[in-house]
Amino acid sequence: MQETSKVRKIAFVGDHLPRKCGIATFTSDLLSAVATAHPQSQCFCVSVNDIKGGYDYPEVVRFEIDEQDQSSYLRAADFLNISNVDIVCLQHEFGIYGGPAGSHILAFLRELRMPVVTTLHTVLREPRSDQRRVMQELISLSTRVVVMAERGRQMLQEIYEAPLAKIDLIAHGIPDVGFVDPTYFKDQFGVEGKIVLLTFGLLSPNKGIEYVLKALPQVLAEFPDVVYIVLGATHPNELREHGEAYRVSLELLAKKSRIEKNVIFYNDFVELENLKEFIGAADLYITPYLNEAQITSGTLAYTFGAGKAVVSTPYWHAAELLADDRGVLVPFADAEAMAREVTALLRDDTRRHAMRKNAYRLGRDMVWSNVAQLYMHSFELSRLQGTAPSRKSLLTKTLDRRPRELPALKLNHLLRMTDSTGIFQHANFSIPNFSEGYCTDDNARAFILAVQLGELGEDLEGVRALATTYASFLQHAFEPESRRFHNHLSFDRQWLDEQGSEDSQGRAIWALGTGVGRSPFRSFQLMAGQLFALSLPVVTEFTSPRAWAFGLLGIHEYLRRLGGDSLVNQTRETLLSRLMELLDRNASPDWCWFEQELSYDNAKLAHALILTGRATSQPAVVQRGLETLRWLNEVQISEKGHFLPIGSNGFYKRGGPRANFDQQPIEAQAMVSACLEAYRTTSDVWWYEQAQRAFDWFLGWNDLGLELYSPESGACGDGLHVDRVNRNQGAESTLAFLLSLAEMKLAQNMMTSFKEPIAIGT
Repeated sequence: MQETSKVRKIAFVGDHLPRKCGIATFTSDLLSAVATAHPQSQCFCVSVNDIKGGYDYPEVVRFEIDEQDQSSYLRAADFLNISNVDIVCLQHEFGIYGGPAGSHILAFLRELRMPVVTTLHTVLREPRSDQRRVMQELISLSTRVVVMAERGRQMLQEIYEAPLAKIDLIAHGIPDVGFVDPTYFKDQFGVEGKIVLLTFGLLSPNKGIEYVLKALPQVLAEFPDVVYIVLGATHPNELREHGEAYRVSLELLAKKSRIEKNVIFYNDFVELENLKEFIGAADLYITPYLNEAQITSGTLAYTFGAGKAVVSTPYWHAAELLADDRGVLVPFADAEAMAREVTALLRDDTRRHAMRKNAYRLGRDMVWSNVAQLYMHSFELSRLQGTAPSRKSLLTKTLDRRPRELPALKLNHLLRMTDSTGIFQHANFSIPNFSEGYCTDDNARAFILAVQLGELGEDLEGVRALATTYASFLQHAFEPESRRFHNHLSFDRQWLDEQGSEDSQGRAIWALGTGVGRSPFRSFQLMAGQLFALSLPVVTEFTSPRAWAFGLLGIHEYLRRLGGDSLVNQTRETLLSRLMELLDRNASPDWCWFEQELSYDNAKLAHALILTGRATSQPAVVQRGLETLRWLNEVQISEKGHFLPIGSNGFYKRGGPRANFDQQPIEAQAMVSACLEAYRTTSDVWWYEQAQRAFDWFLGWNDLGLELYSPESGACGDGLHVDRVNRNQGAESTLAFLLSLAEMKLAQNMMTSFKEPIAIGT
């Protein structure tokens, strides 16, 4: 095959070392193996970064993708197209690509003009609807797909309706090591004369190592010379979110069980040569994973292929690989069974060595040199078949066929406006105005923004620090006796009111619900959940429709995570009923609105109906929300076609004159957010276009043709006067722009997720 292959240029897409993850190791090893086996082919990598600045990659990494930035996927596709690549070999795992269910990778695949061979590292038996859509289109856009276990091939056919002829079964590659006595390696680790049990891989709570530790006392009672080595650094995602909590809990468990002299934690991401030596020293390998739905395990493949006796829980890959007496399976989370089987194997040298030989014999087919040949065969088949038929092959697109480039997210002014207490309310030009202090309204908005920035993958530590400041402000603003929030805080940290406005209460509840439902950090979820439960009941006493709407938005976010809360569901029904009754009393064919006046933050009322109607499966409510939003949108479009928000200098009373100035950023933000919700609900791109129209108001498509935002700092002017932009850059206006930009970026990320619309007209 090496002599006749016409595949000359291969791009491997996925993670790459030195990023610490299993996919990075696999991609690096596969690329190296193919390049070694087929030196006539040029191999390079397009790597995905999960941190700003990426990694110190070797030269083989030719292009880098920002995980959360969809436009960088499109640039990567353009790079491959103009580089005359013959084959793209894609590594797929839901967690390594941005967008809902990793859908950014679909935008990348649609742009490619060459065949794609996709290796599926995860095949879900019970996918969510968005995961199913992504997987099915991924299969459609791939010329061939590779799975590493027979079960994976069956699941692709049965669950995702993949054609059998398109699927290649290629085992996980392994290093080619000799079948040697473990004693040869033990002295370099200081465990000579010991029986070595080994588990290796990136540490996280789903690995089940605690059950091995619980089994160890029973093993030591019969084999006191046993040493259990746990090799591997904590998984980077686990480390970012929880630090070393899992590792510390394991160490404490070992001490409590008085087995600390028999347990070694080696906290490092070891290089391959060192890893071979650790594996070589092992008498028994243990994989105690807790999740059945693991279709492949590189750590299992490595140790199995090295001829190690294996005791494992019966996740899919292990159940298949260890069949026919090639290993031992024990039930999940069963320390007693683990101890029983480990001691049985240590007693029976004959059985253990026969198991080792069976594993090593089968493992010869899994060495990287053989795997490289199988992949090249798949590449050749793909080249002959050509690109997947459903993939578009346009190299360039006109503006109406590809997402608009949005401004870069700049947080300079947000940081300037924030101190250790919270975000300042006002500014003189770009300078924070200390004399006006802080308000709950703005800190609630700022907390919501911080959560959205986290979803976009922005500097997680910096964003978390901001979120902590704003969350602390909300916590301090809450008055437990009245269950209400203060709103205005002076610079010298004195509250200036007994309690804040109803609207500020509603915004605080909205922010807290967002903390519960969308923050990945447990501390925010707990704090926000406690305050949300205390403050929500008061919202039913409010008379402000906007406070009701903010409350509904917060309830929706809260119920993302805690959908079974009956009290919160009842409160949602009450607030929804009030908004609908208000609309019924005031709306008519020529005035399709909730009140007899259009004032401020108007689109939030329609937004709350659309969102809540969809969440509660009430198409009639969704329809009314869409009707009111469409009417409001028409009222706010100028003769020249740009967004023209209701002015704050008099607003717009029914039958009276309409105020066109001063135009406020909060109106553009409310319209952007509501139209994006309508788009998500209906999948009608017209709504996305209206959101873009409202967003463009910030960028200069307005009455004066002037930009309100600063591309250097991310600040936004406080409004559009009849003759100029208000150059003060306060919190409300800056947050309005940044929230709009964040929501537009999140929406662009979702353009490939194919949400199912409710079956109603628009």
